[in-house]
Amino acid sequence: MSESLTINRKFHVTKKRDGRKHLQTGVAPSKPTGRVPRITRLLALAHRCHRLIQDGTIINQSELAHYGQISTTRMTQIMWMDNLAPDIQEEILFLPNTVKGRDPIKEAEIRPIAKTLDWKRQREMWQAIKDSQAVNPNQR
Repeated sequence: MSESLTINRKFHVTKKRDGRKHLQTGVAPSKPTGRVPRITRLLALAHRCHRLIQDGTIINQSELAHYGQISTTRMTQIMWMDNLAPDIQEEILFLPNTVKGRDPIKEAEIRPIAKTLDWKRQREMWQAIKDSQAVNPNQR
């Protein structure tokens, strides 16, 4: 019995940290294009900083600013992002990647919203920003 056996499998090659190549089964995962918007990264940082303070790992925002090598004023601006209404935070966290050019929403536009403690007013201000983006998407 001298029959040949052929097995067809999909595979891809990945590189490990040390540069060695490694075979993986299946199709290679597609890499996302573009970059995560800065406002999304800052909101994620605000969540992380809040958790560090809450857990007692860091005493306060001043210590956090010291370790982050930024001013306490800047740290306060970042931490304000945590005051946004949950639905606004969710929208910011799931903003599409910026493929080319500038981010459509800038942090300076979000700061006044984050300073407002009334979530209803925050939602109105957020909607105004989104509406201005829809009207003038190329002007930014």
